[in-house]
Amino acid sequence: MSLLDPLIIQIDQALRTVFAKASTVRPLPGEMIPEGEMTETERHHVAALMRVNHVGEVCAQALYAGQAFTAQDDAVRYALGQAAWEETEHLNWTERRIADLGGRKSLLNPLWYAGAWTIGAVAGRLGDPVSLGFLAETERQVESHLDGHLSQLPPADYRSRAIIDQMKADEVAHAQTAIRLGASELPALAKGAMKMAAKVMTGAAYWV
Repeated sequence: MSLLDPLIIQIDQALRTVFAKASTVRPLPGEMIPEGEMTETERHHVAALMRVNHVGEVCAQALYAGQAFTAQDDAVRYALGQAAWEETEHLNWTERRIADLGGRKSLLNPLWYAGAWTIGAVAGRLGDPVSLGFLAETERQVESHLDGHLSQLPPADYRSRAIIDQMKADEVAHAQTAIRLGASELPALAKGAMKMAAKVMTGAAYWV
């Protein structure tokens, strides 16, 4: 393998995440549930929420790719790859739900990916325990974020609820895996910075 091969792989993964249609092995959660009655305003709101979730999955792919690129331990690199695969399924699910609701994906996805990859690569360079701690904290914050979205869904939208419920279960499992592999606890300042960055991202992604 040449020195350029890892870089080419990273570029290929970025292009696939941002521009290609994601694949999934598991069926779309809730796909057999009839579409609930929603007003146009409710559909627009849920589509925007799902756009935010899709951006979150784009960022997750980038984070995991950056962390795996600089990971020191093969077990950690494998765990990141497994988590990334499930996040790819989340990309598929949120993208399909956005389409069902007549919405669109974020126009800033290339920017979100580049920023998240850089953060992931830096986290990986700080050592596997810190990188895994970053992963665990990210998943905890995503879990909280998904809980917020569940509370905002229209009562009749069982299909979106099924998707978010499964995504939440997967995020919890990823956090537990990171802890099992030796994740270190991040300082409060780092956690606060992550929350602030997530707030900026979700606020922008809701509209753009």
